[in-house]
Amino acid sequence: MTSDTLVAVFADHGLAERAVKDLGESGFDMKQISVIGQGYHTEEKVLGFYNTGDRVKFWGKRGAFWGGLWGLLFGGVFMIVPVVGPVMVLGYLAAAVVSALEGAVVVGGLSALGAALFSIGIPKDSVLDYEAALKADEFLVAAHGTPEALGRARTVLANATPLRMEMHAAVAANPSAHT
Repeated sequence: MTSDTLVAVFADHGLAERAVKDLGESGFDMKQISVIGQGYHTEEKVLGFYNTGDRVKFWGKRGAFWGGLWGLLFGGVFMIVPVVGPVMVLGYLAAAVVSALEGAVVVGGLSALGAALFSIGIPKDSVLDYEAALKADEFLVAAHGTPEALGRARTVLANATPLRMEMHAAVAANPSAHT
């Protein structure tokens, strides 16, 4: 994974979903998009999800949101991140998270999610900011690609009214260089 990353933080899942759909409609490669957010909230209804082949069914307050995005994006992972809580990662970053989990990667005390973000070039301070955003029930939409593709994605995401947006350059062969 050596592409640059543009991360937009959204106040709620509806804005994040609209941003993903706008990126797709603009021609951005859906395989290069990630969505990260809290997986569920405590409520009286059953919570959870299951996978049957390439179809996933989610229950709970945001079941329609996660189920709809699963159909647009490729791959996903659900995990409990200490302090943040339950987090769902869909799309491009899911593979990095799984790799961090399988390799028991620990980067300066970061969670597996934090280590995955760090491994693609996001500085530790920004990783901590993004984890704080997730804890505050905000959503991250990340686009990965060349600077030219991300320039177009920046325009699309800016029109989706994110709370903030940051560009992060890909890491070199030595990821410890971007601490």
